[in-house]
Amino acid sequence: MKPDESVALVSTFFENPENARAGLAAGAALHEAGEHELAVALWTLADDANGRVRRIKDLDQAPPLWRNLSALADRELRRFLTALHAGAIDDFEAGAATKVERLRRAFWPLTHASAVRQEIPLQRSLIFHMPDLPARPIEPNARFDWVPALEAKTPEIQRELRGVLADHSAFRPYLERVDSQPNVKSHALVGNDDWSAFYLWKDGERVEENCARCPVTAAAFENIPLDRLAGQAPSVLFSLLKPGAHIPPHHGLINTRLICHLPLLVPGPAWLRVGAKVHHWQEGKVCIFDDSVEHEAKNDADQTRVVLLFDIWRPELSAQERQEVAKFLGAIASYSGEKVV
Repeated sequence: MKPDESVALVSTFFENPENARAGLAAGAALHEAGEHELAVALWTLADDANGRVRRIKDLDQAPPLWRNLSALADRELRRFLTALHAGAIDDFEAGAATKVERLRRAFWPLTHASAVRQEIPLQRSLIFHMPDLPARPIEPNARFDWVPALEAKTPEIQRELRGVLADHSAFRPYLERVDSQPNVKSHALVGNDDWSAFYLWKDGERVEENCARCPVTAAAFENIPLDRLAGQAPSVLFSLLKPGAHIPPHHGLINTRLICHLPLLVPGPAWLRVGAKVHHWQEGKVCIFDDSVEHEAKNDADQTRVVLLFDIWRPELSAQERQEVAKFLGAIASYSGEKVV
């Protein structure tokens, strides 16, 4: 198979991550090309996205080609799991065996065709799910020592925001039409400035021109653990919702990060629902939530709502886990040419 054909198959899978057969075919293409570790990673993503039980049922009556690809995926998953288990302990500090186990189950959790995948309570991470992380829809701010310092900067950040708002061309639709994220590709807000953004960091890169316009805001992140994924994260932005704008229910693609809001302009009733919890934004009061839990938002006010939005690593992850997650997701994104967060 030619390289461009395998890339096309991988891209097809990321456009529709719940298509079991697309995942099997893309993984097989990578395997044939000699990219064995990437093949295992993609097969794992495919299984994590649609569930082993559903995949097997889908393939029970399938032609031999698909059953053979399924068997290949299972065999390679078991082989890599064995190799990982044999060598991973030595790569970690003494006493960190439980974290090795968690990484093992995150990267290669589905190792037998007869295995039954446990349901993930609340969370539905379409691309990558790290086990044993608490499924708290909204986090208590007391867990994060950087929150008081950021909240104290609210008046200065608001002043910088107002300067940006005076430039009507500064904001762009949050969901750009070139955006290939599988969970928002057909979103009604794609290309719609009802939900728009002014980025200080975008796809992991600092936007120097915008940071120069908002120096206090940019400097506020020096001691905040932004999640670092080359070419993908973090994102730091002023997120604007026009009056009446509604962001429909959706899930994030990974559960290894948290989304943070510092509300800056809340001119009236405006809310965020995460799981069963409804949060009403208050200016200057940080809100931190797990976006792998279903969430939606709406501005019910008759004026524009703006929050400072950014993403951070989950505090439960060790430095080693953060490094391995970044490497894993980076490899998939590099090969597919598309963001996976």
